[in-house]
Amino acid sequence: MPKKLHKEIPADYAVCQHPDCPRAGKCLHQIAYQPLIERPVTALRLLNPTLCTRDEACPHFRDSAPVTYARGFTKMQSQMFPAQYRLFMSILVFHFGRNPYFERRRGDSPLSPKEQKLVRNALRRAGVAEDLKFDAYEESVNWYD
Repeated sequence: MPKKLHKEIPADYAVCQHPDCPRAGKCLHQIAYQPLIERPVTALRLLNPTLCTRDEACPHFRDSAPVTYARGFTKMQSQMFPAQYRLFMSILVFHFGRNPYFERRRGDSPLSPKEQKLVRNALRRAGVAEDLKFDAYEESVNWYD
């Protein structure tokens, strides 16, 4: 499985100013702080310092460990009956929209773990009992989901 550990921090990513937090070493909000302030930008997005708890229960903690993203589900269609695929497709088109559905189906857009769960739920609702696999998988840092 290829790894895509993004070294490029999103420019609009919210940062945290608490390096003394016990989870700072693994929190993307804290890890992003230093590189973003070194960029020649006039403004940064800052998490409200009064809402950061500086302990294990911080509500803004974002784990820096890579997660598995999936790409594409074109192979799934060949393993379904036509009626199952029509229902599966209509569920996902309703959720994503028509063009974004096809972008995800082709693998142009990676599917987050949350979206993978949505696809698997659509498979179950369409009556597919087998555990169908996505076309490809990759590891990446989860900045937003």
